[in-house]
Amino acid sequence: AWERERLASGLDAVVINASGCGTMVKDYGFMLREDHVYAQKAARIAALARDVTEVVEALGLSANPGVVTAQNQRVAYHSACSIQHGQGIHAGPKRLLAAAGFEPLEVPEGHLCCGSAGTYNILQPEIAAALRDRKLANIAATDPDLVATGNIGCITQLAAGSAVPIVHTVELLDWATGGPKPTALRSSHLERRPKYAENRNVSKRAAKPINVGSIQPIPPASNRSPAAPSST
Repeated sequence: AWERERLASGLDAVVINASGCGTMVKDYGFMLREDHVYAQKAARIAALARDVTEVVEALGLSANPGVVTAQNQRVAYHSACSIQHGQGIHAGPKRLLAAAGFEPLEVPEGHLCCGSAGTYNILQPEIAAALRDRKLANIAATDPDLVATGNIGCITQLAAGSAVPIVHTVELLDWATGGPKPTALRSSHLERRPKYAENRNVSKRAAKPINVGSIQPIPPASNRSPAAPSST
């Protein structure tokens, strides 16, 4: 479908708002490098794939920080494995949150998985739950008002055990630029949040400010040069 659209009208980008999907699409060229039918098509689409935060940062964020700064919103940013390890995106989402008027917080052990990992939380529920509990304890240690992340699997996994609202990063950027307040932050929704006492009782410690300038992204797998299509 994307290739047909590219040929018919041209595409500047394939914008993806779930980082797990984005990692997969960006790697199409590598995965299908030996398929003589799809190798070149896959490489073209992979080159066009962008996480939504990459596009927003490239276009510029026309935010009104006053919308959120007056509420002192402290945001623990959970960097999904698929966005930090799979796509090599580290600083961009945090820069956007700061530009929108939020106070992004550094989560201890931020490189660790939350336990979602695709179907891992279904196939290995005990291990996935232990990873979730560890992630939520680290998040609670920053004493945030809410948690932002860019992958639906992480949102579902963390929300199942968190008393703190979990929202998509773009929901917050939309709110800061005149969009509606995210559903998870509305009072009627907050009243139904689970009480996760174990994590809320973790001793609070001051969150370290994020030094985004010192973060060096790792090259994503999609940057690997696909092999020439096979003729067999």
